[in-house]
Amino acid sequence: MNEIKSLLDAVRYFSDLDACFRYMLGIKFPDGNVTCPHCGGEEIGLITSRRMLQCKSTKCRKQFSAKVGTIFEDSPLGLDKWFVAVWCIANDKNGISSCELARALGTTQKTAWFMLHRIRAAMATKTFGKLNGEVESDETFIGGAGQNMHVNKRRKGRGAVGKAIIQGLLERDGEFRGSVIVDTTKETLCGQIAKNVEAGASVYTDAAPSYGPLSDSYLHAVVDHAKCYVRGRVHTNGLENFWSLLKRTIHGTYVHVAPFHLFRYLAE
Repeated sequence: MNEIKSLLDAVRYFSDLDACFRYMLGIKFPDGNVTCPHCGGEEIGLITSRRMLQCKSTKCRKQFSAKVGTIFEDSPLGLDKWFVAVWCIANDKNGISSCELARALGTTQKTAWFMLHRIRAAMATKTFGKLNGEVESDETFIGGAGQNMHVNKRRKGRGAVGKAIIQGLLERDGEFRGSVIVDTTKETLCGQIAKNVEAGASVYTDAAPSYGPLSDSYLHAVVDHAKCYVRGRVHTNGLENFWSLLKRTIHGTYVHVAPFHLFRYLAE
């Protein structure tokens, strides 16, 4: 698939449904051994006229699609539209709106919105491994500015009041993990770190008091943003860059994100 460098290449390649079918098989069965999702049998026949597979076991004989067990399984849309949508969302740095994707694929906005959320769900990290080495931890707040709200809806308090909170963990030269949290207490912040970071790792944070207990299990170093932003290897600039990209994506492309869908956009 190295030949797909642009949207035009993706459209050309995936416009062939047979190519989509072969590509789907290659993703699901990289070793080439196709198995039946119903009985686990390995004697599989190909129904070329309908791009379907059929188990040859005498006790099964069931037909199944290459989409079984994927986010595409119960969708009536063809893989030609799905693969182009996946390419778009994975290659647009600031995201792609459902309206724009609908125009590109020739679907309704509701259909494009549904597709994008399914793809975001598939992008979520599903590994039980923990981060290690040097790890940054920071939080950010997502929500509209109070000064832009109607006076009847304007919240009283500081700028973070009423906004959704995201905690991010970034392994240097490695993986990012983010989660929507309910508050910034030490139980919540340190609990997320304990869940996702190996004990003994170096954890870099700002000077928030909630991170105090980390010293018991980690090599905890703090950078006080009231004094400086970098102190040797100790900084959270990697996460600051991530927050900048996330907020440009939300404000510039999606404009408004419902709090209960925020984790999907974070996965994207």
